[in-house]
Amino acid sequence: MLTLILNVLWFILGGWAMGLMWWLAGIVMFITIIGIPWGSACFRIGLLAFWPFGRTVVHRGNLGQQDMGTGAAGFLGNVVWFVLAGIWLAIGHLLEAIALAITIIGIPFAFQHLKLARITLAPIGTAIVDTDVWEQIRLKG
Repeated sequence: MLTLILNVLWFILGGWAMGLMWWLAGIVMFITIIGIPWGSACFRIGLLAFWPFGRTVVHRGNLGQQDMGTGAAGFLGNVVWFVLAGIWLAIGHLLEAIALAITIIGIPFAFQHLKLARITLAPIGTAIVDTDVWEQIRLKG
């Protein structure tokens, strides 16, 4: 129940804006055709930006998934992403985090923006999973 309350507050207090920014970046990537892999990541992360509480971002290699995104091609893709769009989305999340951290009630929301800023830097090769599921995987491994 607390996760739902935090997600609703997050959405009302500006989460919708960053989610839309992610989706805008995704649309631009899809228009370029070559940016479709980045565009699909933008839409996934945009959903996370709308409702971040209760979910976490993990490297797919930690989930036992090895594919192009977790290897050298993923690294190259992340470098291209960072130069074209990642830096701007990261700056947006960092500015939001600073603004929210000024108030005591905004501190949990600031941490969520920092989590989103981290994925902004290198989204290729990551997966978004429920926090409970990730904790179970970590305890087993």
